[in-house]
Amino acid sequence: MQDIDFLSEDSELPQLDFDFLRNCIAEIIAHYNRRCGSISIVFCSDNYIIEVNRRYLNHDYYTDIITFDYNEGDIVSGDLVISLDTVQSNSIEFNTAYREELHRVIFHGILHLVGFGDKTDEEEKIMRGLEDFWLGKFSV
Repeated sequence: MQDIDFLSEDSELPQLDFDFLRNCIAEIIAHYNRRCGSISIVFCSDNYIIEVNRRYLNHDYYTDIITFDYNEGDIVSGDLVISLDTVQSNSIEFNTAYREELHRVIFHGILHLVGFGDKTDEEEKIMRGLEDFWLGKFSV
């Protein structure tokens, strides 16, 4: 069962190849010997994501992505809430193309869902390497 939906809250859906992204996500999940369940990717504004951060995580700051993990066994399911405003700011700050930064954030969320963290310096280094690997593999 593969159910990957792209939604928006108080933002327009970005101009992306959603079928391509579904295939990328499915390949990443399969690579880690997991199965793809139901995944929603919600694109939003900074105003929306800070409210999600406050309401569900008791965090009072902006972020590019919040990942909600609903995995059951080897079935990967969850919600990725992505602030397009912060992705845009990050693309400028890191001197990367907006689309590349958006793909990076999506892959980042999927990597969280398959079990990778980014709380420690070592985890963050591994996460960045995996993001770069998947961006390169899919020629993003």
